[in-house]
Amino acid sequence: MPGAARKDSVFINCPFDRTYQPLFEVIVFTVIACGFVPRCALEEADAGDVRIEKLLRLIRGCRFAIHDLSAVELNANGLPRFNMPFELGLDLGCKRFGSKIDGRKQLLIMDREQYRYQQFLSDIAGQDIRAHHHDIDEVANVVRSWLRTTSKRTSIPGDGFIRDQFAAFASALPELCDEGRLNRGELQYVDYADLVNSWLRNSIEEQSRS
Repeated sequence: MPGAARKDSVFINCPFDRTYQPLFEVIVFTVIACGFVPRCALEEADAGDVRIEKLLRLIRGCRFAIHDLSAVELNANGLPRFNMPFELGLDLGCKRFGSKIDGRKQLLIMDREQYRYQQFLSDIAGQDIRAHHHDIDEVANVVRSWLRTTSKRTSIPGDGFIRDQFAAFASALPELCDEGRLNRGELQYVDYADLVNSWLRNSIEEQSRS
């Protein structure tokens, strides 16, 4: 969220539609469960803020970034969705041409299949693209493993623990929404992130007492 330390911030570049929603939710949950702060364009709603400026501000403010290219496909009008590759390009440019601090940025690039990106973005050949097959367990594993490897933080919990925690949270989410007078079907990003943070904090406190 705004004000989070750069070293803890993870920029998330992915679709924000209903089809991708389950994957987006598990990414946000995993990032928070690993002790980091998820950042994305949905956290701000200033109509006077130029979108490209907001994206650049978010990208430069994050030490880590997750880019999912799985939604690059033709729509009903036969046109591709290029928002995700565009934001990936901005991030790669920041890492290459930015400050010394920007040069230490770490990026995770995901897609549905390992080499699908070669059909529409061959310029990133040589990058380590991770496949998630549109499966929430695989997404959680990829994100957790990448954060553990790149950050080298030993406090990050294991993959199985995070998946179990997410399953428990997903089961409790409807009740949490009711308690907060929120509509599960219209849950905003900031509300979801707040619920995840609160639930994980309470879960850790309960475990420490037992």
